Amino acid sequence: MVAENELPPLETTDARRDLLCALTPTAERLLERHLGAAKEWFPHEHVPWSRGRDFEPGWTWKPSEAPDAADAVRSSLLVNLLTEDNLPYYFRTIESMFGRDGAWGSWSRRWTAEEGRHSIVIRDYLLVTRMIDPVELERGRMAQVSLGITPEPPDPLDGLVYVALQELATRIAHLNTGKSLTDPVGYDIMKRVAADENLHHLFYRDLISAALDMNPSEVIPSIERQVRNFEMPGVGIPNFGGHARTIAAAGIYDLSIHHDQILVPTVLRHWNVAAVTGLTPESEQALEALLERIERTGRAGRHMTERRLARNREDGMAQSAAGV
Repeated sequence: MVAENELPPLETTDARRDLLCALTPTAERLLERHLGAAKEWFPHEHVPWSRGRDFEPGWTWKPSEAPDAADAVRSSLLVNLLTEDNLPYYFRTIESMFGRDGAWGSWSRRWTAEEGRHSIVIRDYLLVTRMIDPVELERGRMAQVSLGITPEPPDPLDGLVYVALQELATRIAHLNTGKSLTDPVGYDIMKRVAADENLHHLFYRDLISAALDMNPSEVIPSIERQVRNFEMPGVGIPNFGGHARTIAAAGIYDLSIHHDQILVPTVLRHWNVAAVTGLTPESEQALEALLERIERTGRAGRHMTERRLARNREDGMAQSAAGV
């Protein structure tokens, strides 16, 4: 039985197996490019250790510990870190999709090593600055990792599409969270993490570009499925829906950003799906559905942004009237 919101496994056709095999030289080239572009950095050099102090047993966290942080920023930091904490399960999924040999295995292990730094530096920063409740954070980590819930694309080609979109979404979420912090040290940390995520996105994005050149009729349905069913990897986090709504309401990551900064630049511009030709009838239908969905997402995103800006104006007027 397939759980709600979970895609059933696809039968991996000979064409899809051949396509993934044909992508191996591209994966080798992109891995070398990544290793040449990735910068070595050390989490301990980014954390403001001088701000830290001991946590006494039974100590209770209060928002006044970090009064400059808004609730939406705290929610975003919590979600961002707990998402990174689920790394063991992401590695399991990626390795099971692409295997442990050759460039694919080397990439999975390198990616895991790089991602591990993200949870280290963000957690150390949050504990030193007392930005969020460490008890809530640890309980959330235990719940998240104990469940081990991750998006599970139905086959490796869908998986490549998903991570191409997800890595960019994660980069944007980290960077926008950093921009929302009043602390320049926190911003620098989130910017450093986002830079890694961008390189990860480029690896996957360009694999899909190569796949589109080789066999667009196999790739277009995967893009359509993953755009239609996309969800961020933090779905197993306690109260993820509530945190996501708070984050969206603050404009840190919402449907408009998803459309304007992920779907448009990646799917419409870089992959240029509207210009793809030579498709089978089934893939033509998938392309039409994909373009229609992106257009609907854009309209819905603009509507949500307009409502958010209107609420912000009303709140500002109310505060002015109250003399706040």
